[in-house]
Amino acid sequence: MNIKTKRYLQLMLFLFGIHSQSILAASSEHGHSAQVDSHGDATNDHQHEETHKHGTRLEDEINTVALTKAQRLLAGIEVADIYPKEFHQSYYAPAEVKANGYTSYIVSPRTESVVVSRHVILGEKVKKGQKLVTLFSHDMAQAQANYLLAKSDWQRVEKLASNAISESERVAVKTKYSAAYGQLVALGLSDLAIKSLQSSASDTLGQYSLVAQQAGIVLKDEFSQGQRISAGSALMLLADESTLWVEAKLSVEAELEPKTIATALVSFKNYEYVAKVIQQTHTIDTKTRTKIIRLSVENKDDVLHAGMFVDVNFLVPSAQKAMLVPESAVMRNEEQNWVVFVEQPDASFLPTEIRLGSQINEERIVFGLPSGSRIAVKGAFFIASELAKSGFDPHNH
Repeated sequence: MNIKTKRYLQLMLFLFGIHSQSILAASSEHGHSAQVDSHGDATNDHQHEETHKHGTRLEDEINTVALTKAQRLLAGIEVADIYPKEFHQSYYAPAEVKANGYTSYIVSPRTESVVVSRHVILGEKVKKGQKLVTLFSHDMAQAQANYLLAKSDWQRVEKLASNAISESERVAVKTKYSAAYGQLVALGLSDLAIKSLQSSASDTLGQYSLVAQQAGIVLKDEFSQGQRISAGSALMLLADESTLWVEAKLSVEAELEPKTIATALVSFKNYEYVAKVIQQTHTIDTKTRTKIIRLSVENKDDVLHAGMFVDVNFLVPSAQKAMLVPESAVMRNEEQNWVVFVEQPDASFLPTEIRLGSQINEERIVFGLPSGSRIAVKGAFFIASELAKSGFDPHNH
């Protein structure tokens, strides 16, 4: 048997899991007889040792892949030293943007009224003090009339000399005026609206306007002109959208506590916001079987609006360090085991079996990889392809 044929048989049988000693034994039966002398056992042991050494050299030669500089450049191969490091576990949750309940304002009449006219529409941005809706109320008409009479009496008394009226009468008139003024305030009139009342405006008695108590956007508009509205009914919802709430819905089984969250990221299209965790509900939604974590987010670009659906990722720091490698660095070998390619001192790559752990973003935790290993983080597929080709080449080129 010539050397090339013998080497080919060694390679092929090795790939199918047969030890190289069997190759040598087979070739001996066809070529040379085994020598037996007075040192028989020692001679056989020596032969076995040499065979084992030769087998090890062959295995290393088969399992390592040497690449030229041109091949590395063409395949875009990059290597990196891998050490245990801290990481953040990411938890995803779908979420909905809500109006900030602490900066929202419900516009409603404080007495039964009829809608006369509206001055803003749904979605419109309003300024503080801007007129929103004009109403008519019988109670308001009565209160306005009482105020005008009380004001007139007080203005008359105020001009009288101190000896023209007793002090008790003066106090009574002033108290009646103050009470009438307070009644209008209680019904929702602003100081400016009260001061603008004139006795000659009897044809407008009962009409009054509700104004914006803060700047914001009209999120709800639940009335029609001519509609009778009971006291306390919500006509509009104004919200300051500079700061919004985001309610993230997590599975009941999710082991995530607000106090462990390092960062909460709210994503919408190409925008990403760092949010603050403000509370977690203590009840479970009976329909969706989810628990809610509420976040506060600064709406700097005025992109987010109540009612939108967004994505939330909670980042939780790891309890301990771990070996992480890019997903692209992990391949399967012939036995379907997971491997990474470790760069050797001679710049060749040796496939090293590892066990996969959890996925962390675009990386995977791996076990069985020594700390400080220098592995191919890019181009691993090319190295695997070269290794596969060399396994079918009898000359191992």
